[in-house]
Amino acid sequence: GSCKTARNAEFQAVIPIRGKILNCLKADYNRISKSDIISDLIRVIGCGVEITGSKRKDDASDFNLANLRWSKIILCTDADEDGFQIRTLLLTLFYRLLPTLLQERKVFIAESPLFEITTKDDILFAYDEFEKAEILRKLDAAGQKYTLQRSKGLGENEPDMMWQTTMNPATRRLVSVEPADVERTNYMFDVLMGDNLAERKVFIAEHGGEYIKDADI
Repeated sequence: GSCKTARNAEFQAVIPIRGKILNCLKADYNRISKSDIISDLIRVIGCGVEITGSKRKDDASDFNLANLRWSKIILCTDADEDGFQIRTLLLTLFYRLLPTLLQERKVFIAESPLFEITTKDDILFAYDEFEKAEILRKLDAAGQKYTLQRSKGLGENEPDMMWQTTMNPATRRLVSVEPADVERTNYMFDVLMGDNLAERKVFIAEHGGEYIKDADI
């Protein structure tokens, strides 16, 4: 709601996604095409899908980059475990159905602030623990009083905050999804999102400790 309210309707469009979408790496295309939200996304993006063949049973057009309707496709999710999973599922969709958009650097991730720091004259936003600590250090050094709170989810933030942190091209923070080494990308999507369960167990055993602070346990 607040994203739609905060947008500039002259050049920004918002399509809401409620909950987690289908894992497009594990499902066959005909099952993917039956997902209403994925079909809606494909229609809004406008350039078709990069899957062809006689077995297709949907009405989506074949891919044509010239029909892309947007200069940027920006993924906005909450900065928590559920938001990160939704973001990964959306990136998997682009990887499977629209890889050219990743190669052409058309896909971005909107960074969402984790903390709101309110002073007498301003509201400051911190996007990670390190940035929070740096802002608080400066405020303490200046003798400024402040209140600190966790930022609310995207649907609960006020529209003016959403404009400043997420929608305004002059102040928002975007992460460009860059095309990486194809072989390594194929491997990581297969391990994390595909059917390679044995390799996923190995990956978790080797690297799980690096993410324990982010684990939803």
